[in-house]
Amino acid sequence: MKINSHGKYIDAAPEQFRDLLRRLRAQLALALPDATEVIKYDMPGFEIEGTIVAGYAAFSKQCGLYVDPGAIADHADEIARLKLKASKTGVTFSVKNPVSDELIARLATASRDKKGV
Repeated sequence: MKINSHGKYIDAAPEQFRDLLRRLRAQLALALPDATEVIKYDMPGFEIEGTIVAGYAAFSKQCGLYVDPGAIADHADEIARLKLKASKTGVTFSVKNPVSDELIARLATASRDKKGV
C-alpha cells in the first residue's frame, strides 16, 4: 500500500510511536507555517519552494527527525546534552527519551535557514 499523507503514515507506524509522531508533525507545522506537507521517498516531510526542509520517520525501535546537516552541527551540544543520537542529517529518539518541542522548532528553523528558503 502506498502511503500518501502524513496521517496515513502515522497511522501505519508502530503504535508506541504514533503520539510522538503526531506531536512532531504538529511542532514542525508550527515552526514551518508556510511549508507544504509532502511524502517523498516514502517519508513524511515539509517542503518550501520545492526544497525538503524537514522530514521524519518511524522505525521498529526509534523515530528520527531529519534536517539540514548544518542544523544538526549547530545544535550538536544540545542534542548531546539531551542524550539523543545524531547522525549527519538526523536525530533519533524514543518514547523513553523524546526530542523536545523546543529542539524540534530550533532544528526546523535552522534547517530552513541553511537551505535558504
